Amino acid sequence: MLCRVGISLDDELLSQFDELIADKGYANRSEAIRDLIRESLVQREWTDPDDDTPRVAVAILVYAHDEQNLGHRLAHMQHDSHDLVISTTHVHMDATNCLEVLLLKGRASAIRRFGEALTSTVGVKMGRLILATQGEQL
Repeated sequence: MLCRVGISLDDELLSQFDELIADKGYANRSEAIRDLIRESLVQREWTDPDDDTPRVAVAILVYAHDEQNLGHRLAHMQHDSHDLVISTTHVHMDATNCLEVLLLKGRASAIRRFGEALTSTVGVKMGRLILATQGEQL
């Protein structure tokens, strides 16, 4: 069952939201707002430190492999947390820079700690942890 709700936005914010909707190809504002709500609910699922539910996530790293022996340090971190790492993909972006994508599975708190350790490692140019859910609560 769908329920109709109303929200108030100033003109500038609504204009920017409409541009975002158009850029992403949403059919309407309602579906875009539903996606924003779902994303927030997924984030909330990850906040319970006592939750033992298996979770999955993706860690994305961009780094210069030869900077401060960074590639070697990141590999050691992954080996130390091998129970969380399902798979990795390593791409040579150019002669210096690497893109690494890690698929992670385990307890939410362990994944979050490991993902934050990876993305905050000195020398990582860009790091992001994308948290996922199976969507049972959505």
